[in-house]
Amino acid sequence: MNREEVTMIGFEIVAYAGDARSKLLEALKLARTGKFETTDNLIKEAENCLADAHRAQTDMLAKEAGGEEIDLGFIMVHGQDHLMTTILLKDIIHDLIEMYKRTT
Repeated sequence: MNREEVTMIGFEIVAYAGDARSKLLEALKLARTGKFETTDNLIKEAENCLADAHRAQTDMLAKEAGGEEIDLGFIMVHGQDHLMTTILLKDIIHDLIEMYKRTT
């Protein structure tokens, strides 16, 4: 894959991870007010966004594992950073929401 193709995948990962991050933070905000049905829906939407980002990442990893040369650039590294921090955020927010549910 050339750098332009990898850059486009990087942008795709950033976009999906960014959407997931926004949904997760909104879910946490709503959990504070006890709106758990909406919170659960936002978490599911965020998980779908993360699955899309992960799919884009996995497609590229499979190509590299198959011997294709991958020309990485900083945008892909940035995308990877966004994806991994958002996955971590999802885990933390899940625990926080569970705590809110127990206290209401």
